[in-house]
Amino acid sequence: MFDIYRFRKLSSTNDKARSYPEGSVVVADEQAKGRGRFGRKWSSARGGLYLSIVLEPAEQPGYLTFIAAISTQKAIKGIAGINTKLKWPNDVLYDDKKLCGILSESVFSGRKSKMVVGIGLNVNNKIPKSLSKKAVSLKSIIRKQVNNEKLLNLTLKEFKKLYSDYKNKRYKKISNTWKKLSNTIGRKIKAVTHQGTYIGRAIDVDKDCSLILKLSNGSKKRIIEGDIFALD
Repeated sequence: MFDIYRFRKLSSTNDKARSYPEGSVVVADEQAKGRGRFGRKWSSARGGLYLSIVLEPAEQPGYLTFIAAISTQKAIKGIAGINTKLKWPNDVLYDDKKLCGILSESVFSGRKSKMVVGIGLNVNNKIPKSLSKKAVSLKSIIRKQVNNEKLLNLTLKEFKKLYSDYKNKRYKKISNTWKKLSNTIGRKIKAVTHQGTYIGRAIDVDKDCSLILKLSNGSKKRIIEGDIFALD
């Protein structure tokens, strides 16, 4: 399913992957201008695992972010033997610190559209001191070097299995798996969005992968975008 293209250093694997056909995986040892959601800088030093997968989704592209998160979580457990948690909408955490970030972007060319799903995983790279309270690497957790190639291969293997569920519209199966691995569902959350700030209990994800909060007045609020912060 996948054709892998490797580079020593890129500005961004997502940017490079935009011109590649479906099934391509662009991998870089280092990114000069790695980014996360809302254009935020993602530290992408040598030693991490940075890849972008090119897909042509039929519908419900939000599930591709869930698939990437689940695949990475399973690969990390398989290689490093540790359990990580998924934070809505696009992070993999260890002890509430970011281990991996995912960025899914739409690319339009004429009438055709593609999705580029980027995965940035802190593996053997050194975390800057300024980020040490928010981010962590696999090497610092298990205290030994991790084989990036094995981690890449297992991530893609898990992704392929889940993508089959996606293509067959088994969306509920994907969301149920994500919820089991999530540290967001069940927690009191502050959601900061362009519409405003909301505080409530995260109770579910909707069919479009948006987060559902139950507010203090008993009403429900769908969070489509924004940042969330756990309050308990």
